[in-house]
Amino acid sequence: MAKDFRPNAREFAVITRLDHAKEAQRSKAFHLLRQHMDELSNLVAMKLIEQKLVETTSKRELEEQIHGCLAALLTAEEFDVQYQVANFRALVPRPHPVSLYITAFVIEKLIEHRSVVDIYGTDEEIYHCVNNQVLKQIPIY
Repeated sequence: MAKDFRPNAREFAVITRLDHAKEAQRSKAFHLLRQHMDELSNLVAMKLIEQKLVETTSKRELEEQIHGCLAALLTAEEFDVQYQVANFRALVPRPHPVSLYITAFVIEKLIEHRSVVDIYGTDEEIYHCVNNQVLKQIPIY
């Protein structure tokens, strides 16, 4: 007769607490993102250009694209977000979810935009550039 696996009550409580804490941080991040979306899209676009990670013909269009990315993040289902960032989860330990989503957008989607000439730098350099700006507006981690 097969034995049923029942997790220890303490293990279950710890796992539940960690899941709730992670979800609370995500909710807080999205709340702050709604408040600072315009500033954040401007800061990220400006720093990507200043650090010569993105070459573009129009800063305004780059900013609009990043703003659209952030708006899409707020309305996206969890599965869609996880699918978008799947290739970039291992960039850094404990990545900021907003920074990771923007990084994935810049690397995979923004390269195809008509105003973007080219994207330079490694994935890590782009992530750190984006993350520095995100942490100024959304300091949850």
